[in-house]
Amino acid sequence: MIPTRRDLLSAAAALAVTAAAPAPRRAFVRRAGTQFRRSGHRYPVVGANLWYAAWLGAPAPLGDRGRLRRELDRLAALGVNNLRILAGAELSPLKNSVTPAFRSARPPYNQALLEGLDFALAELGRRGMTAVLYLTNFWEWSGGMVTYLSYVNGGRYVNMNDPAHPWPEFPDFASGFYGNPAAVGLYRDYVRAVVGRTSRVTGRAYRDEPAIMAWQLANEPRPGGSEAAGRRAMPAFQAWIRDTARLIKALDGNHLVSTGAEGLNSCLQDAACVLAAHRNPEIDYLTAHVWPLNWGWIDARDLAGTWAAGADRSRAYIAAHADFAQALGKPLVIEEFGYPRDGGAYDPGTPTHWKDRFYRLVYEAVEASARGGGPIAGANFWAWGGEGRAPHPDHAFRRGERAWLGDPPHEPQGWYSVFDRDETTKAVVRDYASAMRGSAAAG
Repeated sequence: MIPTRRDLLSAAAALAVTAAAPAPRRAFVRRAGTQFRRSGHRYPVVGANLWYAAWLGAPAPLGDRGRLRRELDRLAALGVNNLRILAGAELSPLKNSVTPAFRSARPPYNQALLEGLDFALAELGRRGMTAVLYLTNFWEWSGGMVTYLSYVNGGRYVNMNDPAHPWPEFPDFASGFYGNPAAVGLYRDYVRAVVGRTSRVTGRAYRDEPAIMAWQLANEPRPGGSEAAGRRAMPAFQAWIRDTARLIKALDGNHLVSTGAEGLNSCLQDAACVLAAHRNPEIDYLTAHVWPLNWGWIDARDLAGTWAAGADRSRAYIAAHADFAQALGKPLVIEEFGYPRDGGAYDPGTPTHWKDRFYRLVYEAVEASARGGGPIAGANFWAWGGEGRAPHPDHAFRRGERAWLGDPPHEPQGWYSVFDRDETTKAVVRDYASAMRGSAAAG
């Protein structure tokens, strides 16, 4: 491939950056039993999901660095100290997948998005915040594992929510990724490139970047959708977790590694599957996601009538994963949780009574664990929409748009987003941040 003028200018800029000195080891987030610590102090996770940070951080005209700075300032003002960010997306034939992507079937990788990630990490570092970076996705909205399979199988794929291929055909097809050496090889090439990257903004190698808290293997990896497919894929699934975690640790000994898994709901409801995935010494902490509406625990048309049953199941789900973490002696982060707005609305400023109540439910579990010396080390709500707004009355994402809300392209824009105008939800987050600062100071 003949280099373009932009390639040459980018290479020259990279050479012009002076290599930064490695950060002191105390600056990194570490695991100490069932707690995180940083600079000698307990580090509670007061988190949000901001999957699109690298897109905002990219150079113009793709990115909007001014907006990224404003969103980070808003989050920091709420007391948020940790963001979960997408650091790998695959250019995909799948419907509703995001564009542009970090990579296609072959290198070179998308330098604009990688520079966007560089910029986002530098801005997080300036605010004393940290990031969890996930490197691919089980689901279709960023390309993900089905796209990796399409790169090596002659272009075959299954679309999520395709009437011709109803559930669980998509997750069962995706589960073939773990046992496909060619697909996993392409993924690991990308892992090596990103984990081994040197920032073009700071000149610091990512392994020496204290703004990174953890690398994450994928968003919501699971062995399959059906029991039969999941059991077939289970050995390859567990081996993929073990071997990829070892690879990341070999490349970067300064940062934590986690799976990005939902917990029991992504492991065939099998405690042995969850424990095996997180027992590996290279996996530093457990993750769990809680989605009462997506999992059928509540009815969006009757939030009042279904609240109690959904709340009971959510508390039990969190408690079960806290027990797993305690048994393994590792921290647990509730790194995704979301709830609909009242009446199924999507617009900023519309009522969020039940959503706020659910946020308090999750935060109360984290705070109680912190007070009692338990293993729940924090929580990241899904997701920050900030000043983003759905550009269409139907709240549907159109491929190539750059409004960027917390809701990925396959979802209604505004479904689970927390907007800059959502004052009551922001107050709940602010109260949680204050409580966690207090517990950390006491501990």
